[in-house]
Amino acid sequence: MKSISSRDNPLYRELRALAMDRRARREAGRTLLDGPHLLEAAVQADIPVERLVYAESALAGELGAWQQRLAGVPVLVLPDRLLAGLTPVDTPTGLLAQIAIPRQEPVPGGCIVLLENIQDPGNLGALLRVSAAAGMRAVHLSSGCAEVWSPKCLRGGQGAHFRLAIREGQDLTAVARDFPGTLHAAVLGAGDSLWTLDLRGCVGFAFGNEGAGLSEALRQACRPFSIPMAAGVESLNVAAAAAVCLFERLRQTGID
Repeated sequence: MKSISSRDNPLYRELRALAMDRRARREAGRTLLDGPHLLEAAVQADIPVERLVYAESALAGELGAWQQRLAGVPVLVLPDRLLAGLTPVDTPTGLLAQIAIPRQEPVPGGCIVLLENIQDPGNLGALLRVSAAAGMRAVHLSSGCAEVWSPKCLRGGQGAHFRLAIREGQDLTAVARDFPGTLHAAVLGAGDSLWTLDLRGCVGFAFGNEGAGLSEALRQACRPFSIPMAAGVESLNVAAAAAVCLFERLRQTGID
């Protein structure tokens, strides 16, 4: 167990970079998990934990049991004020964990989700959470999406990151072209209704930017459909639309 009391300590500055800097996370290939829920999800997915980081006030409480559970993992203890500098939440849990960013390979021919230019990290996390819950296997993100391994996106995903093969910075049109199944996309005014689609077998869905929707090139690579809605309502939040679509597939097929 090691303690740090200064913001100028090199290890603290390294952790601070992982917490706040996208470039630092990308270069290090590491990120921080905030709180026991995400830590539990990572452990259940057999993700190795490299370091536990505690606030002094949390060390002797219920969270302290993680030291015994992950015996052999280095433990760093910080004053509460320094731990607060590693998390953007107003009320930190008092426990962080450092992990290497997982690299899972997509299952060939598996059902996929394409996400284009989803810029809000909370929405992106919610989309991953919906995808995992609906049994999708892989999520491909365009370069215009928010950073998938940022603390805010990780909180929105609530552990979904560890159940999916995630690929960032993808040419989604090329992914769509190479996909062996049928890709679907919700398009306002499309003739086919979601309720009429056969979603059994190898299928995928593409979801676009909260305001602009899908690019024309990606839309052309997908089969368009509409989501039935009450009169006077034009659209849904992208995460809500994804939930409707992906769970309709789940209703038809079950999780494979």
